[in-house]
Amino acid sequence: MEDHPTVRYAESASRKGERQELAGMGERRSAPADARADRARVAEINGCNYCLSAHAYLGKNLAKLDDAEITANRNGACSDPKADAAVRFAVKIVRERGHVSEDDLRAVKLAGFDDAQVIEILLHVTRNTWTNYINEVAKTDIDFPAVTARKAA
Repeated sequence: MEDHPTVRYAESASRKGERQELAGMGERRSAPADARADRARVAEINGCNYCLSAHAYLGKNLAKLDDAEITANRNGACSDPKADAAVRFAVKIVRERGHVSEDDLRAVKLAGFDDAQVIEILLHVTRNTWTNYINEVAKTDIDFPAVTARKAA
């Protein structure tokens, strides 16, 4: 795997600044619950077993989420109403490839997100999709208890 193009990209010194810039994008001013739920749902939709396994493990062991909340997150929901709106918006972004409606924007803003936070949700989806794709292309070994994405996510 050492000569795999994805690994070469990840190790490339010329890409270091690009990776750091992307890693810093989407650092939210909103609650971490929506970020956790976004990550799980985006990984589920994109079929990234590595990221899904990591987010399930970290959700349970660091964030102390129960199995019901982790399942809800994988299904695109969250017990926190504001976070739930963010997750539903993130799902729309992924499923509609960014072609969200005015109603979608209105719903996330009515939940309490301002314009900057809407962009942060979009950046968060972009960053997670990027890492999902890298891990799938690289066939990253799962070093967490394995969770498998559903086929019809």
